[in-house]
Amino acid sequence: MYKILKTVFILFLTLTTQISPFLGNLTLRAQSKDSIILAGGCFWCVEADFEKVNGVSEVISGYTGGFVENPTYKQVVKGGTGHYEAVIIHFDPEIITTKNILYKFFRSIDPTDAGGQFCDRGHSYKSAIFAKPNQILIAKNALLEAEAILGEKIVTPILEVSKFFTAEKYHQDYYKGENLVLTRFGPIKQKNAYKRYRSACGRDERLKEVWGKDAFLNWQTFMAEVFQLLHSETSVRLF
Repeated sequence: MYKILKTVFILFLTLTTQISPFLGNLTLRAQSKDSIILAGGCFWCVEADFEKVNGVSEVISGYTGGFVENPTYKQVVKGGTGHYEAVIIHFDPEIITTKNILYKFFRSIDPTDAGGQFCDRGHSYKSAIFAKPNQILIAKNALLEAEAILGEKIVTPILEVSKFFTAEKYHQDYYKGENLVLTRFGPIKQKNAYKRYRSACGRDERLKEVWGKDAFLNWQTFMAEVFQLLHSETSVRLF
């Protein structure tokens, strides 16, 4: 019995020694979380773009930068609240850095547009970076890099982070929603209404004009272009 207990005890110590570093790494990774608040026009689009980025765990649509507590969507788009449509991006900095997030962000907007973004006009649709103290220098460098590449003045401001108000449940994950919404085309699913809106707004087309091959496009647009290219190459070979 003594030998059995001794053997079990030795095995326990061995396993503890071997597993402890692994558990420690898991703890560190669980704590490796960061966030940044970005405004890039319609928050449906920004949410759709960044939820597919490796290292991003969650993107929440909301409002920030203004002076009205708990604003509603109607209040914000009407104007007078000072708020921007924005998203808060939660990410793992061990997988993707703030610098990488901002690199993608600039290439997902038109940072030379001071009046809004794409077809959406007005203060609430302007672009902005709401930076925490440790993100300000990173944001300034990302802005200067984008400005140098485009050869134009960037008008996207870097603002101090302010209170973020989560938007109505209706707006969360709108781009993949299954609920029916009434449109001028009749009742259609949210995800299909989103695709029509994004296409009609000219977001991806304008991004290609501004950024060329570096544009951070909606993945569906990107895949459609790939298939179109493959089809055209196949046609050339056939004829």
